[in-house]
Amino acid sequence: MKSISFYKTVSGKCPVEKPLKSNCQKKKNPKFARNYEKGYAQFKIGVLLKQARIDAGLTQEQVAIRLNTGKSAISRIENHAEDIRLSTLVNYAQALGKTLKLEVA
Repeated sequence: MKSISFYKTVSGKCPVEKPLKSNCQKKKNPKFARNYEKGYAQFKIGVLLKQARIDAGLTQEQVAIRLNTGKSAISRIENHAEDIRLSTLVNYAQALGKTLKLEVA
């Protein structure tokens, strides 16, 4: 069974490249920097979930059926992953035939 991993690769780079953002603004405004990093982390989770679904050859509708929910719920998970529950991530991974791996570094 394949797994979905949420950690940096061996090369130290994230599997999803950060979109370019003004480093100058992050240096000048610590609040902006914190919010930017938090927003990016949430965005990255959604991108990883979507990519895992595509790699599994499934549509949002097929995943929704496996999770006994609506297609709009899957879209929300993939596009707005803020405050997503760990149990939701585990269930999503299982619906794709994968396991979930988490690493605290």
